[in-house]
Formats: sequence, C-alpha cells, structure tokens
Amino acid sequence: MLEQKIQKKILGFQKAEITENHIYNKLSLLVKDAHNKELLKRIADDELKHYNFWKGHTKRDLGPDIFLIWKYLFISRFLGLTFGIKLMEKGEIGAEQAYEEISKIVPGAKAIQEDETKHEKQLINLIDEEKLKYIGSVVLGLNDALVELTGALAGFTFALQKPGLIATAGLVTGIAASLSMAASEYLSTKSEGGEKNPLKSSLYTGVAYVATVAFLVFPFFIFSNVFISLGITLMNALIVILCFTFYVSVAKDLPFKRRFLEMASISIGVAVLSFGIGYLIRRFLNIDI
Repeated sequence: MLEQKIQKKILGFQKAEITENHIYNKLSLLVKDAHNKELLKRIADDELKHYNFWKGHTKRDLGPDIFLIWKYLFISRFLGLTFGIKLMEKGEIGAEQAYEEISKIVPGAKAIQEDETKHEKQLINLIDEEKLKYIGSVVLGLNDALVELTGALAGFTFALQKPGLIATAGLVTGIAASLSMAASEYLSTKSEGGEKNPLKSSLYTGVAYVATVAFLVFPFFIFSNVFISLGITLMNALIVILCFTFYVSVAKDLPFKRRFLEMASISIGVAVLSFGIGYLIRRFLNIDI
C-alpha cells in the first residue's frame, strides 16, 4: 500500500495526465492542418498511456480538470497553438522533483518523466504554426515602434509641451514609419525568397507597429499634463515589452529576463536621450509654441 503522501502526488499526476489528454484531443479537433492534427493526437495518446500507468497504481478513475481544459483551449485559440501548449507544459517543471521522489518507490515513474520531458516536447516543437513563422516580422514592428516612438514622444513632450500637438505629431510620425517599415519588410522578405509570404510579413510588421503607436500615443489625447502623459506612455511601453517578451520566451523557448531588460533599457534609454534633445532644442533655439 502506497503512503498517503505518495498516493496524493500520484493522484495529482494522474489527474494532470487525463486533463492534458482531453486538451490535446480537443485541440486536434479544432486545428485544420493535417500535420498538426496528427501530432496532437499522438501527444493525447501518450497522455492517456501515462494516465493508465498511474491508474494501475491508484486503482481509481479520475475525471479531467474542466477549468484547465477551457483555460488552455481559450489561450491556444487566441494566442496561438504553440504558445498555449508550451505554457501548459511549463507548468509541469515543478513536478520533476516529485517524479524523482516517486521513482524510488514506483518502478516505471522515471520512464514516464523522461517521456514527458523528451518525446512530447520533441513532438510539440514539430508543430507548424503560421504565427511563429511571422514572429520575426511582429518583433521588427514592435521593436521599431517602441524605440522610435517612445523617443519621438519624449522629444516632442519637451519641445512642444501641448498634448494635442504631441499626439498629432506622434500619430503622423508613427503611421508614416509603419508604412515605411511594412514596405521595407515586404521588399526584404521578397528578396530572401524563403517560405514566408512577403505581403503577410509586411502586414504583420505594419499592424504590430500601428497597434503599438496607438497604445503609446493615446495618453496624450486624454491628459492635459504632458508629463503625466509621457509617464503613462513609458509605462505602456514597458507593458508591451513585458507581454511580448513573455510570449516569445514561452513560444520560442528563449530566456525571458535578459531579453526583457535589454528591450526595456533600449526603449527607456532612447526616450531619456530624446527628452534631453527636446529640452536643448526648446532652450537654445528659443522655440515657444
């Protein structure tokens, strides 16, 4: 008879396996791509095998966690299949120590752990998703918008000091830059001759740029104090960097902290430098609007 503590952990593993079996099965029904559908079914079958392994020790039938099923279905539908699956799999990292402990008591537990960490993750990395193909185009649009527009808005804030003028100048600058970036991405992708569609690449870049511009500029339409608006804009820039860096770090298995600090430092550094330039222009050129 298994100890109560070990039994509880095994029941947790068992429930997680049947929950993920349902998630992968439901995702396989939702995706249209035949390659991805087959991979998801294979992973679902693996999860069911693991569930039955643990069931052989607990002698109990368990149902899935309905909340987690709908949570990861929602995330996968709206933020991408790969992101949803990898986010779910990251939740299993804390289980490694528990597996080590249980493997000393339950023969075969180590093999289950190795299957989870190797075979399934290899299958997940084979998933072919359009969103990830064009992630470089989105990064290009976001990075340029964050660096250029935070800098421009900081410079405009001290040089112009009128929220309406700053917002208008920011929008004109941002939209013009987004069209330029989209055109450059189209020509660059076309010249590379890869599998990416040049038009789609340019659209991903342009849309990412315009969306970032709108998020950064809107405080100047709301607040009359330009310095409060600039402060909120800089916070918005950090929010965009935080969210997107987290998304890329999960979907692409990249380090989060270093990439976040790098992007944040560049964007805020450019903003501070541009603010100083705006101050110098207003003071030495004696501009008063």
